[in-house]
Amino acid sequence: MRDTHEAPPVKTTPSSDPGKFERPPLLKKPKTLDDSDSDATPRFPGPLFPAVRRVATAPPASRPPFSNLRVSVVDDPSPLDSPFSDRDWVYPAFLGHHPAKSRVAHKASKLQKFDPPVSTARGYADDPNRKVIGGKQLIGAAPVKKVEKDVKLTSSQLGVTRSNSGSGFPSKRIGLFKRSLALYLLGFICMIVVPYTFYLQIRVQKLQEESNELRILCSDRLEDSESSKILLHEDRALVSDWSNTESRTVALYTVVVTLLMPFVLYKYLDYLPKFKTLSKGMKNSQEEVPLNKRIAYMVDVCFSVYPYAKLLALLFATIFLIAFGGLALYAVSDGSFAEALWLSWTFVADSGNHADRVGTGPRIVSVSISSGGMLIFAMMLGLVSDAISEKVDSLRKGKSEVIERNHILILGWSDKLGSLLKQLAIANKSIGGGVVVVLAERDKEEMEMDIAKLEFDLMGTSVICRSGSPLILADLKKVSVSKARAIIVLASDENADQSDARALRVVLSLTGVKEGLRGHVVVEMSDLDNEPLVKLVGGDLIETVVAHDVIGRLMIQCALQPGLAQIWEDILGFENAEFYIKRWPQLDGLRFEDVLISFPDAIPCGVKVAADGGKIILNPDDSYILKEGDEVLVIAEDDDTYSPGPLPEVRRGLFPKIADPPKYPEKILFCGWRRDIDDMITVLEAFLAPGSELWIFSEVPEKDREKKLIDGGLDISKLENIRLVHREGNAVIRRHLESLPLETFDSILILADELLEDSIVHSDSRSLATLLLIRDIQSKRLPNKDTSSTSLRLSGFSHSSWISEMQQASDKSIIISEILDSRTRNLVSVSRISDYVLSNELVSMALAMVAEDKQINRVLEELFAEEGNEMCIKPAEFYLFDQEELSFHDIMLRGRQRQEIIIGYRLANTERAIINPSEKSQPRKWSLDDVFVVISSNE
Repeated sequence: MRDTHEAPPVKTTPSSDPGKFERPPLLKKPKTLDDSDSDATPRFPGPLFPAVRRVATAPPASRPPFSNLRVSVVDDPSPLDSPFSDRDWVYPAFLGHHPAKSRVAHKASKLQKFDPPVSTARGYADDPNRKVIGGKQLIGAAPVKKVEKDVKLTSSQLGVTRSNSGSGFPSKRIGLFKRSLALYLLGFICMIVVPYTFYLQIRVQKLQEESNELRILCSDRLEDSESSKILLHEDRALVSDWSNTESRTVALYTVVVTLLMPFVLYKYLDYLPKFKTLSKGMKNSQEEVPLNKRIAYMVDVCFSVYPYAKLLALLFATIFLIAFGGLALYAVSDGSFAEALWLSWTFVADSGNHADRVGTGPRIVSVSISSGGMLIFAMMLGLVSDAISEKVDSLRKGKSEVIERNHILILGWSDKLGSLLKQLAIANKSIGGGVVVVLAERDKEEMEMDIAKLEFDLMGTSVICRSGSPLILADLKKVSVSKARAIIVLASDENADQSDARALRVVLSLTGVKEGLRGHVVVEMSDLDNEPLVKLVGGDLIETVVAHDVIGRLMIQCALQPGLAQIWEDILGFENAEFYIKRWPQLDGLRFEDVLISFPDAIPCGVKVAADGGKIILNPDDSYILKEGDEVLVIAEDDDTYSPGPLPEVRRGLFPKIADPPKYPEKILFCGWRRDIDDMITVLEAFLAPGSELWIFSEVPEKDREKKLIDGGLDISKLENIRLVHREGNAVIRRHLESLPLETFDSILILADELLEDSIVHSDSRSLATLLLIRDIQSKRLPNKDTSSTSLRLSGFSHSSWISEMQQASDKSIIISEILDSRTRNLVSVSRISDYVLSNELVSMALAMVAEDKQINRVLEELFAEEGNEMCIKPAEFYLFDQEELSFHDIMLRGRQRQEIIIGYRLANTERAIINPSEKSQPRKWSLDDVFVVISSNE
């Protein structure tokens, strides 16, 4: 049975067009033939092209490589005498090489080098056409000439196959060979010329020495001493000239070789054997890169990594040009090397100095040096220009470092920044202005333009903007975070959870400052539930102001006590009176009753007890005696405008003993759904009397409201004082609002809906539309209008009837609107259709106050809470009789008998209250229509 072992296929000639698509050949299915079928007609394309076949032979026990390969080419393969069998792989040459398997590179350029293997397969041993050539047996070729012809044709075909399958490899080898030949020729010339040059120099030197010896011998025979001296001088001059000529020649050769060497290395370094050996290990892992690309890459990396690389490269180029130019001048001129170096420097520094050079060589060299000097000067100008542009660009983009101390640092950007800067500028007015640094992820120019649009006087305060992220320590160090006396972290304009999460990351970044923080950190939070986590991370260094909670509590207090919002605005802002804490040693040992009237320009409100860890006690007992280390909490215009004085004379007369009236049930309406509405309901539960009703009108489905309230921590079953009434509807649709008894509510609170809290403009537009609709509906449902009570308020709006009707309706019920944008707030306040508008400006005031003194945050927390001391408005009948003449100090002492601290008043014919009035000892007449602002305990 025939052996089925197959040898590797022989490389065939590919298509002449390498760009064509090469398809794999169609291989015939091999099959086994008997000896009787040896003369069967083979299947192959035809006689139009020579065919290459592979004959399978039985492998011997030990066979050399390619011993089973047989290559044969026939001129006219006919079906009768064709040596092909059905096991042959027939593949035409014009279809290109076979891509499926690797090919055998078989080189046979000469007949004597081609040794066909011996076929010992069964079925060919008795072939009568078998011949022996060179000790080997050939099968399938009768005459020897025929075999030689086959071998020669096969060799040529294999050569063509290798040339075509290598994708232009022979042409590349020819190019490499030519370059190598040029390189070897250049090396050979250098090897011949350089030693020959040194040989000639040595030969000339020996001849010169022999000449000198002959001159010395001749000079001994001369009788004239002057002639001897002349000859000796000539000899020394010749020796000096020879030495100068030799050194100039060496200099010239050095210049020429130095000029040629970079070009030679750049062009032929890739083909040096040593470099090939060094880069041979790289060929297996990566593609070999040309030298010019590697050099360009290394230069690029060097200039990118090292900022001063360009300057050092320019300095090196300048020194090299001066030295190389001096060497070239020395080679072509008659001066010394030091003089040549100086001339080279002058040519580099001033290109016009070469105009007086004489001679072709010196002129060529001087022009070259001057050209190089101009190039270096241009590069130097480019570097200087780039450095200046980069510095200016860095300053413009806010990338430079801030070198300040005791400044206030604001991290972030929001709509509260304008009012915050205004309050900080007012607070620093007494010291001539301060420094406020703003770090935000915005462009510096945009921030400066937005601040300039605010159009208010900063009163000497400098605002420095820097672009960067508060989450990056490098940007924090850039604004001198460790030297700031206070750091304010503003909430972002995202939703509450994302804003608080970002604030938490900023606090973590601040705790990671290695130098530590000198001042405290005031963090604006959006959700009250996230406040404990931030305090847990920051510790005692962190003071939090929950904006949403502050506005919500103020809205409730203002709804229950009309006019209280204006008082809070005066106290929180730095424009009027605010809280200050300071120690006064001269007050140690005094009772708080005496301390209360010791300040002519301030009103004491509490004491910071040093013995109790710095705890602040608002409205302490009159019997409390100040001890060493205690500080006094006062309300004053500024921290340097008050000081204790002598005790004034006061009159302690009789006054009415009237108890506080009992609380009556109230009916309140919430329009909208806030995120912390559960906290607002809790506060109302503490303030309202039993039997009160709270109506909630919102688009939130009623079935989802109870779930939201429970998730917020409110237990509806434990509400004792208020009853919840739910109504579903849209607050900007009139027919939905008309379904409510709007004329029966004591207070109406228009809330910024949580669905629109991310868009300030949309939220304010909705609140404003709701306010106008409610006032219009109320004016239509109230037929009896009391014009006498509104005559003063309508003086400026007699031309607008609808505004008049709405203002008359406002006397029947109180509407508190939550407007986030201060610009919209001003519009609503001017029209006077709402009793008061609360906005983010109050939050900015609180942030500024806590930034100036973090202890004030404890005072604000107690005053905003539903327990402890609160700020409220009391009628004058509690403290005096009608038209009684008293000083403000007298009224303050009467208030102490009710355990209250009177901090201001509002007269009957005025609209604004006066906090911390001046001339407290000056008596005046009071009316029962006047009211007083007090701090009292709600227990």
